[in-house]
Amino acid sequence: MKAGWGWLAIGCLLLTLSACNTMHGLGQDIERGGEKIQNASR
Repeated sequence: MKAGWGWLAIGCLLLTLSACNTMHGLGQDIERGGEKIQNASR
């Protein structure tokens, strides 16, 4: 039973880490979009 909880914890950790990378990439994309809008308005 304890081994099952360990695997579950590892799986949750991996999902959390991959979500952080996804959110980081999304933030970069939004930042680039904002820069293009600023450059277009100049």
